[in-house]
Amino acid sequence: MIAFYNHFAFEFKTGLRNSNNLMMNYLFPLGFYAMMGLVMTRIFPGFDQVLIPAMVVFATMASSLLGLPGPQVELREAGVFRSYKINGVPAISILIIPVLTTIFHTLIVSSIIALSARPLFGGVAPLHIVPFILITLLAAFNFSAISALIGVISTNSRATVLWSQLIFLPSMLIGGMMVPISMLPEGIQPLTALLPSSHAMQAFLGLAYGQPTSFNTTVSIAVLAISLLLAFGLAIHLFNWDTKNKTRRGHPLMALLVLIPYIVSTFLV
Repeated sequence: MIAFYNHFAFEFKTGLRNSNNLMMNYLFPLGFYAMMGLVMTRIFPGFDQVLIPAMVVFATMASSLLGLPGPQVELREAGVFRSYKINGVPAISILIIPVLTTIFHTLIVSSIIALSARPLFGGVAPLHIVPFILITLLAAFNFSAISALIGVISTNSRATVLWSQLIFLPSMLIGGMMVPISMLPEGIQPLTALLPSSHAMQAFLGLAYGQPTSFNTTVSIAVLAISLLLAFGLAIHLFNWDTKNKTRRGHPLMALLVLIPYIVSTFLV
């Protein structure tokens, strides 16, 4: 337990001292939040209604998708994981500690956003605080687990950027953060169910804000929870200590199984 705590403390401090991690965990999401609060609330009158949940989801994606997989691959390529194995560090600790530290940073940024949005930009506070907190935690765990899986299956840092952007960019465009899903073309709306951000936003709006939603919020919560378990389970199963190790317990394409709940949800929402 002491070793786990020391590892967690080291990873957490790295997130503050390392310039890249500091950028992805704090400067980028908070800078984007300030820009959206100053600009979008003025040119899009309804954006103040979704400012807090949209920026919480954005901060979660930035910290996890853009900040978590890269260092994981770099450590594996440098042989650090091999030294961990020699010293008896279990694989699950190597995966879960970066996930937990990323979530911790995300919760700090989300708290800053939730507390400052109303006095600074006129953002609307959630009607129900407990569902808001629980959905924030669920979304943070979901994105972090998916990011850990991306780090496990990626062969190099460039691959992590590709896989992360395949989720990040569509989420920004059609994930319900910038434009409500109901305003998208009818042919596009079912496709938004393939994105974690869409389900997180719908859960926030329906359960924390009491607003009408395009998705069934129960389905959205179930999708986020199931994909979280699938992503982390697959990350553990596919984990590789060393890039030179040619024997794996499963093919990297098994990671596509994490898409199953999202594909099913397109028929249910």
